[in-house]
Amino acid sequence: MAHPESPKKNKHLTLEDRKEIESCLGVQMHFKAIGKRLEKDPTTISYEVKKHRVEHRNSFTKLEAPCPKLLKAPFVCNGCPTRHHCKYVCYYYRAERANAEYRALLSDAREGTPLNKEEFYKTDEIITNGLRKGQHIFHIMANSPEIHCSKSTVYRHFQKGYYTASIVELPRAVKFKARKAKHAEYVPAGIKVGRSHDDFLAFMEENSLGHHVELDTVIGRVGGKVIMTVHFTACAFMVGLLMENKTALEAAKKFGDMKDTVRNAGISIAELFPALLADNGGEFANVFAFENNPEGEKEVPLFFCNPMAPSEKPFIEKNHTLFRDIVPSGSSFDDFTQDTVNLIFSHVNSVSRNMFHGKTAYEMFEFMYGEQTASLLNISKIQPEEVIQSPKLLKGVDLAKNL
Repeated sequence: MAHPESPKKNKHLTLEDRKEIESCLGVQMHFKAIGKRLEKDPTTISYEVKKHRVEHRNSFTKLEAPCPKLLKAPFVCNGCPTRHHCKYVCYYYRAERANAEYRALLSDAREGTPLNKEEFYKTDEIITNGLRKGQHIFHIMANSPEIHCSKSTVYRHFQKGYYTASIVELPRAVKFKARKAKHAEYVPAGIKVGRSHDDFLAFMEENSLGHHVELDTVIGRVGGKVIMTVHFTACAFMVGLLMENKTALEAAKKFGDMKDTVRNAGISIAELFPALLADNGGEFANVFAFENNPEGEKEVPLFFCNPMAPSEKPFIEKNHTLFRDIVPSGSSFDDFTQDTVNLIFSHVNSVSRNMFHGKTAYEMFEFMYGEQTASLLNISKIQPEEVIQSPKLLKGVDLAKNL
């Protein structure tokens, strides 16, 4: 057990910790008891075991399905008395292997931005508070031993939009001409481990899911406002979230606000969003904001398509053509409000669809989730004779005002 003067909270699991977990699992200790022994939250132990368990077969294995006992804690067969002659596929937690996988994951994750680390959010808080007092980055960092990254890393994170403060709040940022634009930001490789398209297909099959939710971003004027589209594949229903910029911080906030609205109305997030599938755009890099509830517990999984593979999320790509009927490519969104976007997608969702034998996406969504849920997502039903599926919809509309 750790010494009281050296608490292990918020520290990474070590090889010794993992060996202790393996030993405790072997004597059928509960996660709560193991967590208390290691001074860790029981959910940390649960995630560790489920993430690093390995499949095992022997001569007694007759069935390809995993053992039914694995559906509940401890999710592995380490302490099961019948494990050596079980007819099902078994899973074990092995400390050495788990630690090796963790080290490999850590190496990959350091290629990107540690958005999941508590230190990152502490750094964000310190830098934002300092800037809003008029302090320079060097001054803030020189007087903040809690910040463990370099100044160049801080500036890089500003460029990517990961901090609460905007880059224009840097005292000297607006005095210099911007460099030529770089390639679009992408999701770091380490974050995508366990969230690949293959993982998505396996998850859908394992949970017998026939539909999911696809995410994408529609671009207006380069450098201007963008729209995150949320597409429910079961009913071709699409919602648009207007974002001030194409950053991970802005995307996380908008999607998080939508989840909060739905959750506060007593609607299950897991049922409405059984699985999320996005492309590799950097705006989706803060996966934990998409996946977790306010308490930090995972409530919906997020997966990513392979690079340059839009065909892996064909439903949302096809539905974008209905949006472009109203807002042609190259149009600026800078004068749009969220009400403008809601109006556009209310008309998009009220178009009769051949795939639904004349029914609309709104009617299909209403049937599956109810009118209240559609209303919470700010989508209204437009009567057939009033549907406008062209740029005429926005003619005469004062975009600078709420509609």
